Amino acid sequence: MLVWIVIAVGILLAIFFRNPHIFQDVQFVRKKLKVRSRILKYMQTNYTILDRFVDAVNADPHKPFVLFEEETFTYRDAEELSNKAARVFLQSGLVKEGDTVALFLRNEPVFLWVWLGLLKIGCFAAFLNFNIRSKSLLHCFNCSGARILVAAEELQDAVEEVLPALLEQQVTVFILSDRCKTADVRSFKDKMSQASSEPLSKDLRSNVTLRSPAAYIYTSGTTGFPKAAVISHAKLWQVASFPSLAGMNSDDVIYISLPLYHTSGFLGFASAIERGITLALRRQFSVSQFWDDCRKYDVTVIQYIGETMRYLCNTHKKPNDRSHKVRLAVGNGIRADVWRDFISRFGNVQIGEFYGATEGNFGLINYSGKIGAVGRDSFFHRRYFPHAVIKFDVETETPLRDSSGLCIKAAKGEPGLLVSEISLTAPFPGYKGDLQQSEKKRLHDVIRKGDLYFNTGDLLRFDEDNFYYFQDRVGDTFRWKGENVATTEVADVITMVDCIKEASVYGVEVPGHEGRAGMAAINLSKGLRLDSAAVFTHVENFLPAYARPRFLRIQSSLDVTGTFKHMKVKLVKEGFNPNQISDPLYFLDVKEKRYVPLTVDIFNLITSGQVKI
Repeated sequence: MLVWIVIAVGILLAIFFRNPHIFQDVQFVRKKLKVRSRILKYMQTNYTILDRFVDAVNADPHKPFVLFEEETFTYRDAEELSNKAARVFLQSGLVKEGDTVALFLRNEPVFLWVWLGLLKIGCFAAFLNFNIRSKSLLHCFNCSGARILVAAEELQDAVEEVLPALLEQQVTVFILSDRCKTADVRSFKDKMSQASSEPLSKDLRSNVTLRSPAAYIYTSGTTGFPKAAVISHAKLWQVASFPSLAGMNSDDVIYISLPLYHTSGFLGFASAIERGITLALRRQFSVSQFWDDCRKYDVTVIQYIGETMRYLCNTHKKPNDRSHKVRLAVGNGIRADVWRDFISRFGNVQIGEFYGATEGNFGLINYSGKIGAVGRDSFFHRRYFPHAVIKFDVETETPLRDSSGLCIKAAKGEPGLLVSEISLTAPFPGYKGDLQQSEKKRLHDVIRKGDLYFNTGDLLRFDEDNFYYFQDRVGDTFRWKGENVATTEVADVITMVDCIKEASVYGVEVPGHEGRAGMAAINLSKGLRLDSAAVFTHVENFLPAYARPRFLRIQSSLDVTGTFKHMKVKLVKEGFNPNQISDPLYFLDVKEKRYVPLTVDIFNLITSGQVKI
């Protein structure tokens, strides 16, 4: 008997030394399977995250739910305020179960009350990016199918700019103020203050299932204008489970300084409900107030994107850098060097780096703590959550296929396109009202004939130990300042300037910065010169700050493919170095309020970090 025990132990040790992460792999897959099993159970009973919220209210009504500036809102407060918001919509007579309401709001508690209130009457919200204006704002509103817009008081000017078009479509506009002097715009807060806070009947949402939409969150995907990704109630459960998979528990306090219209910020809110915990909400990220807030609210879990972590590491060191209770950071996009700097400076904070797309059906979590990795692959994970990294031609933007028409798996260490199988348990509902773009995200005949996979639009690679590393995005989108920039949209805006005939927009790497900075190769209109001040004013008026091209490159003509698509691969590789580019280059100078010639001296100041972009 002893011999068999020794043999068994020896086998286990051999397996462990060959794969030291096997126990972590098994434990993580068990967690994911539990989440999937729980969601399937919820689907059978139509148990939504709203039901979880109501249960949390009943279990501990006086527990703090939202900490905001100097205010504390308990779970009961949230229940009553969301009831009031729901009644404003009901009493208006403008909505019925299944309708969409667009929210154009900043980070503030009423964002949460309105969304919860909509769920209580069987409706849902489209979350509009509060940075967008004019044409982009109208586009995002229109593709949501909403007939009502609820906007923050400080965003009223942006609303009034598009108000004629909204009124022409018979859209009802509410402003979150006590009074509104603008004709044809209604006040929301005064009606909410007069509404009853009594509970609403569940019959108002009797047709809602976990396959029903809970929200629309906008994403650029990989091409074109922003698209409304459908976040079903089932998908919302998956999103809400990510922080708990990374280690968040029911005793934590989570800090949200990322925008709620973004998946990252909304994830924190949803996960707080899922765990029944307290969330500390900030209007917008502040590098100077970040740790003071964490100390003020006894925060134990923070959210991040790569840029926020870099900002925190770039501040001057302070004696109290480690004086906080934060034990877990959950997010994505942190560079390996920033990761090391962060834990070295701010203490042994566990980094829960994850990978996922807003509209995607698949996610990865770095549960092993491997610095720089976004997740880990294993036999168990592939078995229950089928996915693959396939060879991809970045110039033609198509997967490479073998003689039988199937995709070719990338080798270890080779960047490839990440794809994940679409199934009943891992669906891809697509984009609201955009069948063409939805179909572009579906790949057929990937591993075997007849299969169907989701195209993430991201290039990843995995190493000898099966750790995944994010490489780049493909297509017409790049990431800058934590936001996805749709190149087609930016190009459309730039070519509205008289002096610019044509534009090809892309992202270029800048040392010391996450993502890619916007650059536009432009062809000037015949007989006209670059009006650098006019271009600056135009992009400032029509594009959010993160989408404004930092660099311009004037070319006599723009290279295109046989189907007239701009060829950007060479331009991206050449970057913005005046030592290597003979074309005239310009740099966006905020102080001068124009684009100025990009000299070698300015280039050196940018690459050394002495000039901020």
